[in-house]
Amino acid sequence: MARARQERAEITRQAILHGAAIAFDRAGFDGTSLSDVVRHAGVTKGALYFHFQSKEALARTLMDEQFQVSQDVPAIEDPGLQTAIDLTHQMAFGLRTNVRIRAGIRLVVEFGSFTRPDPAPYNTWIETSITCLAPAQERGDLLPSLNVKDVSTFLVGAFTGIQVTSHVRTGRDDLHARVVDLWNLVLPGIVPADRISRFDPAGSPECRAELALPA
Repeated sequence: MARARQERAEITRQAILHGAAIAFDRAGFDGTSLSDVVRHAGVTKGALYFHFQSKEALARTLMDEQFQVSQDVPAIEDPGLQTAIDLTHQMAFGLRTNVRIRAGIRLVVEFGSFTRPDPAPYNTWIETSITCLAPAQERGDLLPSLNVKDVSTFLVGAFTGIQVTSHVRTGRDDLHARVVDLWNLVLPGIVPADRISRFDPAGSPECRAELALPA
């Protein structure tokens, strides 16, 4: 009985998060009410408050879901530059196909504004990038003169701008192409010339197969 109750509670919690993602994705944090969340989730307000004390608690949970994209990085035996490239395509795919990731990223952008600044999600992605690029530099895949943290900070800012621009211009239909542009432009500035051919701006074969991206 206790296990069945736990399973039902988790189903309700996931329904609330999905309903909140739909609402936040459409109207943003300020434009979404808890009544909107309840309507999209198909639950009662009592059920919502049982799982989440406030709208901000809901938003914070969705903001954290974006890091599911990078959750396997610590288990990679030899992360490197191609790992970072693949992560940008995996995030692009998530933004195009997963409303919860899309809502979480919209909330990150909103919470990173002047009125509600929160650098934490950006800092987390910067640290993830460093995890990939520091070993790459040790192997000689990044120019030794570069500061890996500076490169990572630039990449996170560049991807953020690219995805927002892609959203506004094409509904993110061209996001993977714009990510390829990013890497085509960046690689010559950070990788020794004789090693550039080792890296694919369109993603590794495994990444492209996983996301069903064209070769």
